[in-house]
Amino acid sequence: QVELLESGGGSVQAGGSLKLSCAVSKYPSTWKTMAWFRQVPGKERERIASLFWEGGGASYYADSVKGRFTISQDNAKNTVFLQMNSLKPDDTAMYFCAACPGPLDLCQFMQQYIYWGQGTQVTVSS
Repeated sequence: QVELLESGGGSVQAGGSLKLSCAVSKYPSTWKTMAWFRQVPGKERERIASLFWEGGGASYYADSVKGRFTISQDNAKNTVFLQMNSLKPDDTAMYFCAACPGPLDLCQFMQQYIYWGQGTQVTVSS
C-alpha cells in the first residue's frame, strides 16, 4: 500500500517560513510527478507547485507562490519538500502532497493525481 505522509505544518506570523515534508512509503516506477496542493474551505483544491520526479528539476509554480515557495526532492529518502518563505495570511490552507503517473505538463489537474496524503494545516497570522 502506497502512503504519502505530510508533516511540517503549523502556525506562523506573516513574513515567516515553514518547510513541509511529504514522505512516500513506496515509490512505484509509474510515478512521474509530485505536487503540492492547498485548499481552503469552500474553494477548489489548488495546485501550487509540482516537480517532475525524474526530470532533473523540472518544476511548476502557481503565480500566487512563485518566488516564495520552492519544491524539492530527496530521492534517497523518497521525500518531497515545500519550502515556504515570506508567508502571507492568504497562504492559510490545508496543504496536500500528491502523485501523478504522467510528466509535468500532463499533471495539471487534481483529478490526474492518484495518490494523496492526508494534509497538513498551515495558518499564517497577520
